[in-house]
Amino acid sequence: MAKEGKRIRAAREGIEVTKLYPLDEAIKLVKERATAKFDETVEVSMNLGVDPRHADQMVRGVCNLPNGSGRTVRVAVFARGAKADDAKAAGADIVGAEDLLEIVQSGKIEFDRCIATPDMMPLVGRLGKVLGPRGLMPNPKVGTVTMDVKSAVAGAKGGSVEFRVEKAGIVHAGVGKVSFDADKLVENIKAFADAVAKAKPAGAKGTYVQRIAVTSTMGPGVKVEPNTVLTA
Repeated sequence: MAKEGKRIRAAREGIEVTKLYPLDEAIKLVKERATAKFDETVEVSMNLGVDPRHADQMVRGVCNLPNGSGRTVRVAVFARGAKADDAKAAGADIVGAEDLLEIVQSGKIEFDRCIATPDMMPLVGRLGKVLGPRGLMPNPKVGTVTMDVKSAVAGAKGGSVEFRVEKAGIVHAGVGKVSFDADKLVENIKAFADAVAKAKPAGAKGTYVQRIAVTSTMGPGVKVEPNTVLTA
């Protein structure tokens, strides 16, 4: 087993491994222990009572963080004509059609979010093997296949985050930076948890949200009392 470094041991001091902390206290602990030389991302993880192997238990969606994510998101848009103009006006980093297809096929993927108008999906579908494994394939369920490209681009740039449950039944996302005020992080986390709760699939049985934890990029995880996160 790998030996823990002094920094990790020091960061874990004062955190009870089995204790469930109120959200505001958990955020305080995370911020105090974020000692890296860069502005660490604050991440939230939620263990859900679902089995993603079953289609009726898949959890996927998008959340617009009220205080943004603190990330600079590069957005690519597949669109033509007026919709392409809308995308550029909204601040999209890359806009195109067949030309953008060729760029992506060459392996040059310099974007974090991909949006497409519905009429472009036959073209974009040819990139499934390239974009799919990276989680970049446009999908109407998360608002990345839409005619309202202006709003989609603005949302992506403004801090919307996509989420999708993993094989182990976990969803996670970056919800801000440690430099954010604690109350803004709390607000973002509650918004994310609310979005995940609303995405509860019909096939989910028993307790849906089982565990919640918060951490920073280089810091230890802190378990959170779910009742202090969920609004309903």
